[in-house]
Amino acid sequence: MSTRVRISTIGARAATGKPAPDGEAVARMIAHWEGRFAQILPDEPDLIVVPECCDRYPQHPLAERLAYYRERGEQVGDYFASVARDNGCYVAYPAVREVEDGSWRNSVQLFDRDGESMGHYNKNHVVITETTEGGILAGCEAPLFECDFGTVGCAICFDLNFAPIREAYIDSSPDLILFPSMYHGGLMQAYWAYSCRSHLATAICGMPSGVISPIGETLAMSTNYFDYVTCNVNLDCQVAHLDFNQAAFRAMKEKYRTGVTITDPGYLGSVLITSEDEEVSSEDMIREFDIELLDDYMDRSLAHRDDPENQAPEEH
Repeated sequence: MSTRVRISTIGARAATGKPAPDGEAVARMIAHWEGRFAQILPDEPDLIVVPECCDRYPQHPLAERLAYYRERGEQVGDYFASVARDNGCYVAYPAVREVEDGSWRNSVQLFDRDGESMGHYNKNHVVITETTEGGILAGCEAPLFECDFGTVGCAICFDLNFAPIREAYIDSSPDLILFPSMYHGGLMQAYWAYSCRSHLATAICGMPSGVISPIGETLAMSTNYFDYVTCNVNLDCQVAHLDFNQAAFRAMKEKYRTGVTITDPGYLGSVLITSEDEEVSSEDMIREFDIELLDDYMDRSLAHRDDPENQAPEEH
């Protein structure tokens, strides 16, 4: 399995206008996304990510919006699937959808390279009015999608504010988390990437969008001139603290030379170790040089602190 992936993210603003919720509105939406995809398809991405509720007309009042969604059905999703199939890439389709019981979900559907659905992630932490006004119910699961370059999780917009969904990904350790959103998240983007030890690919409606590394560094970001960016990412990486590892880092670099990259973001005390060697993984390198990973070091430090022999008596 290759761990290298070319990610295209599009932070496009929503389609404008308030067309009648009919076939023309659906056709206009598909044409909108045809134009957006045309910007990044020459880069031959492995994965395309677009913003939350990507096929919504914001100017629609709620009744017309729901009527439009019902008219739309699977048509926009089928178009996204055709992009995946025709270009041999994964495509994330974030959209509000109606389920069999008539309730709604704010979801990301991921299509594989053949245009087949890999399933849905349902936004776990909906804004209160999404439910009270729009009938959207909260998801309760954090599934991982098994792609040919690694495992992928999702978080949508308001999710970024809450510990339960983040802690679920800390436990499951996805290689990459997709974040389609209306809300940027600010410092929470880097915090999520670092705490989950995962790359984060963001697609924010009308705002800078890009890719964040597991040590919180920006690898690529769209600009005020271009609302899209493509980034080559190597997911074969590990996060380790500087404490007690620096001699091993030097020995590893001496042996593997350009076959390993050790990235220090500064001030964090942790580095990202990435294997550039086609034959030896970062996990193999870590094992070979007995490098203690960040999580293991934190666990050992907590155990040390919790040992009664290492705790000061209460002062009165």
